[in-house]
Amino acid sequence: MEEGKGRVCVTGGTGFIGSWIIKRLLEDGYTVNTTVRADPGQNKDVSFLTNLPNATQKLNIFNADLSNPKSFNAAIEGCIGVFHTATPIDFELEEPEEIVTKRTIDGALGILKACKNSKTLKRVIYTSSASAVYTQDKEEDTMDESYWSDVNILRTLKPFAWSYGVSKTLAEKAVLEFGEQHGLDIVTLVPPFVVDLSFVLSYLARFIVY
Repeated sequence: MEEGKGRVCVTGGTGFIGSWIIKRLLEDGYTVNTTVRADPGQNKDVSFLTNLPNATQKLNIFNADLSNPKSFNAAIEGCIGVFHTATPIDFELEEPEEIVTKRTIDGALGILKACKNSKTLKRVIYTSSASAVYTQDKEEDTMDESYWSDVNILRTLKPFAWSYGVSKTLAEKAVLEFGEQHGLDIVTLVPPFVVDLSFVLSYLARFIVY
């Protein structure tokens, strides 16, 4: 398979952000390794990825899960860059926050260990979230890298998606600390909220009174 501009890994390729990154990378001439969670029933439709322009020649799909960080090793091997967008999302609190947070951190650090051991990798892009910034006891019009959500406030007040906010805050801190300790070039991005319309509709349906 032709490498073009180089091989890049995108974790969480079926997510909204991940799939758009893949689209742009393929358009720009990169070869892309992407990861998706294994589907025991093999019912997951990834045709929206495999049908992208240049996907037949330049897209490889790997099964990987944050619960097993080493499962990302094969997808990272030979890559010059990694976009880590995969993250547990549990707005309905089906699992305890501690479990979600541990999976998020352990998965991210496991991926970074594979990146550290790579002989080809140049940079890691980690997708954080506005939820890692905005929950705090002070109000500011402008926030910079020194601002973090207060996980104690999140755990006490438990606003909507508080578990996600805790996991993203602590995971980004762990990612940056790992980069500093091991000399790994890591850039974290804090995008605004990405809304999945299907989730919003299903959530609002709970409040409809027939």
